[in-house]
Amino acid sequence: DYLLAPAEPESPLVSMPPRPMAPRALVLVPTALERARLTGLGELVEAAGPDLALELVGFGPVAAAARTAALVARLAPERVLLVGIAGSFDTEALELGSATGFEDVAIDDLGAGRGDGYLDPAALGLPQWQAGDAAPIYERLPLEPVPPGMPAAPMLLTVPTASGDAGHAAECAARHPGAAAEDMEGFAVALACYLTGTPLTILRGISNRVGERDKSSWRIADALTAVDRLAVSLLHP
Repeated sequence: DYLLAPAEPESPLVSMPPRPMAPRALVLVPTALERARLTGLGELVEAAGPDLALELVGFGPVAAAARTAALVARLAPERVLLVGIAGSFDTEALELGSATGFEDVAIDDLGAGRGDGYLDPAALGLPQWQAGDAAPIYERLPLEPVPPGMPAAPMLLTVPTASGDAGHAAECAARHPGAAAEDMEGFAVALACYLTGTPLTILRGISNRVGERDKSSWRIADALTAVDRLAVSLLHP
C-alpha cells in the first residue's frame, strides 16, 4: 500500500545568510590602530547602530579603493564617511590635534617622471577614468560639501608614499597649490564612491606636520579625539 511506503526524503533547505540591511552611512577607518583608538573613545562606535556601519578600509590607495568598492557593493549605503589621521602642510592654518573636513581630494605621484620632469595624468592626456561623454577624471575629485559651521579645508592630497622630509613635502605642496593636508587613502575612496554614485565626506584629525617622521612630536590621540567628535556631530547633528 502506498500509504505504508516510506516517505520520500525531503529536500534539505539551503540556509542562506540574510542580506545585511543597507546602512544609512558607512564609516570607513584606514588602519586597525585608528579603529582601536576610536573604539576606545566610544562616541563614534556608539553612534554606529543599525543605521551605521563601521569598517576598516585598509592602508594606502590600492587597498582602500578595492575595499571601498567591495563594501559599497555589498552594503549599498546612502553615504560614506572616511575618518582617520592626516598630516598638515601648514600647522598654523591647520593645527595639530584639530580635525577638519575637505572640499575636494587630489592624488599625487601618479603619471610619469620625477621632480621637475613629473607629468600628472592631465599633462599626459590620460584620464584615470572617463565614461561616455562625462568629464574625465584626472587627479582631482570634489567631495560632499561640509555642513555650515563645521571646519573645512580646501583640499586633501592623497599620496602613495607619505612625504619623508620637509623637502619632499614642499615638492608635493608646489605641485598641488591649496593642499591643506596629506593622507594615503582619500582619493582612492573618493574614486570608488564616485563610480557608484555614493556621496562621500572625508574628515581627518591632524596628527603631524607633513614630512615629519619623528613620531615623538605627533599628536595622534588628540587628532583622533577631535575627528571622533567631528564625525559624531556630522552623523547626528
